[in-house]
Amino acid sequence: MREYSLTMIEVQVRETIGCTPDELLAFVMDIERYAEVDKKINPVTWTRRDGDVVEFECRPKVAGIPQPKVVQRLRLTPGERVDISLSPLPRNRFQHTIAKFEASFACAPVDGGTEVTRTLRFTFPAWIRWMMEPVLRRRLPAEVRDEIARAKAHLESPTPR
Repeated sequence: MREYSLTMIEVQVRETIGCTPDELLAFVMDIERYAEVDKKINPVTWTRRDGDVVEFECRPKVAGIPQPKVVQRLRLTPGERVDISLSPLPRNRFQHTIAKFEASFACAPVDGGTEVTRTLRFTFPAWIRWMMEPVLRRRLPAEVRDEIARAKAHLESPTPR
C-alpha cells in the first residue's frame, strides 16, 4: 500500500473505571471474557496465550458489517497498556490487503480507579475507503462507547471479577 493513498479512521474513548489498571488489563487479556462486552469480536473461536501475548481468532462484526475470520494479537505492557493488531503474515492475508488495524487500551491510575483510553485505528487504501470510511465514521464511535460502558459495568459490578 502506498502511504499517500491511505485514509485513517480513529476512534478514541476515555473513561474512568472503578478498578485497578491491572484488573482492567487482565480482563482485556482474558479475551473470551472480554468478548462478552465487546460485541465487535464475538464470537471468539480460539485463543492462545504465551506470557504477555495473546493470539485469538474471531469473526468480527465492525460497524454492523460482518467480517471474515481474523487472527489478532494482544501484547500486554504490565500495569500500563494492551496493544492490539492483526497477527502478521502469513495469517490474515486478505485483511492485510484491505486495512491496517491497530487498537489499544492505555491505563493510568486516578482517584476513583483507572482512566482507560480505548483507541481503534483503521487505515484503508483508496480502492476500499469509499465504502468503509463513511460507515465506520458513522457507526464505530457509538460501538466503542457502548463497549467501554459495558466493560465499566462489568468491572464495577458487585459480583466477583
